[in-house]
Amino acid sequence: MENSSTLRKDAVNKTSVDQEANKIPTKEKALYGFGDFGNGFMFDLGQSYLMHFYTDVAGISAAAAAGVFSITKIFDAFMDPLAGSLIDARTPGKRGKFRPVMMLSAIILAVLTVLTFTMPDLSMGGKIAWAYGTYMAWGLVYSFTNVPYGSLASVMTRDVGERSFMASTRQAGSIGAQLVTGVAFIPILSMFGSTKLGYPATAAIMAFIGVIGFFICYKGTKEHIKTENARNKEKQTAKDYLRVVFTNRPLWCLVLMTLFTISAMNTNNAMMIYFCQYNLGHVGLQPIINFIQMGSSVVGITLIPFLVRRFGKKKTAMAGLLVGVVADALNFVIPTNVYTFIIFVSIGYAALAISNGVTWAFVSDAIDYGHWHTGIRKEGVTYAAFNFSRKMAQSLAALVSAGVLAATGYVANAHQTAGTLLGIKGTMTLYPAVALLLAAIIIGLLYNLSDDKFKSIANDLNNGRWEKGTF
Repeated sequence: MENSSTLRKDAVNKTSVDQEANKIPTKEKALYGFGDFGNGFMFDLGQSYLMHFYTDVAGISAAAAAGVFSITKIFDAFMDPLAGSLIDARTPGKRGKFRPVMMLSAIILAVLTVLTFTMPDLSMGGKIAWAYGTYMAWGLVYSFTNVPYGSLASVMTRDVGERSFMASTRQAGSIGAQLVTGVAFIPILSMFGSTKLGYPATAAIMAFIGVIGFFICYKGTKEHIKTENARNKEKQTAKDYLRVVFTNRPLWCLVLMTLFTISAMNTNNAMMIYFCQYNLGHVGLQPIINFIQMGSSVVGITLIPFLVRRFGKKKTAMAGLLVGVVADALNFVIPTNVYTFIIFVSIGYAALAISNGVTWAFVSDAIDYGHWHTGIRKEGVTYAAFNFSRKMAQSLAALVSAGVLAATGYVANAHQTAGTLLGIKGTMTLYPAVALLLAAIIIGLLYNLSDDKFKSIANDLNNGRWEKGTF
């Protein structure tokens, strides 16, 4: 009896030691979030303003713009696994495996961000070809920026609390970037007078800030967890890569969930400028609404660590999704009014920000689950599979947003019909409500990696064990 008690006590003490070993400085966890802050200054420009640039400045039709976004995002989605496999094949250097790739790619991405908002004086066919070429190049380099950044979190710590904190700092960085770009982009653009000059100039300012954000993350973080082992050093085949991804049930739940959450968020971002200009009657309302919406989201994500400690990741994510469903549905049903619109769009976006914030912790857990389940660690490929769903979600959002504009007879810079206005409103509100409901059903019924189960998995990995043996 005494021996049994001693063994239990030793196990508890060992787990405590393992957890303590996974603690990282608060400063480092905060600086990790600057990666998504930098990312947002380039990524969010494309999601929020590029379609408007194509339709209202370059003169490309809404249908052609829908093709550019949807086809390019599908192309990007297939670039993620390529980026992930190449990054996984790297031997970690003195600066780690992921950080150097992330930083170099971020600099190239900044240049391409400016090019996507530049339109030479070409024929319509030439303009569309330019749009495809620049945005595809942007997407390819984005894969080599975002995949290593997302994978980085999994080798910083395995502690559940630490990862929840990092998820909140990452989401804070993302929302912070959306807040700044959403509030500042239009005013800075207007300072240049000519939109044809203003768009690339404003994009250059934003891209420069983005590189600074990535540099802060690069300098302020470290890859603490050593993941090299005998099984990882063995030559692996395509079958091994597929097994890591396709036998990972938590990962595939996140893939399905993200398809709906990110498409909901992107339709909101893409349609906001149209909704303000045409449904509310003044494009100048866009930065004001974005400030309130993003500001509310920043407040919401500060609650993530507390909510996860109190209710766990899964319940926190589901609650956020369901609150978003109600808020977006009410915004569709209630007659268009600037005040009620701001209230409900802010509640819905803040709730979605909480769910999306928790998702980053889910992804790191799924990477470790795949390692534990197969005995092979492939951070890049696993994260790329998750990122595949984000790209497909962006393609879906583009199809919905530009598709509705085209189907309802949208004409740039003109008085819109009642049908077009209803289409813009439905895309802004009703589509997100339906998408978030589907995401809540998926995570509620299919996701089976509880926090307690993950702690057991993390303890196994910390002690050189996987599901069927030792490394």
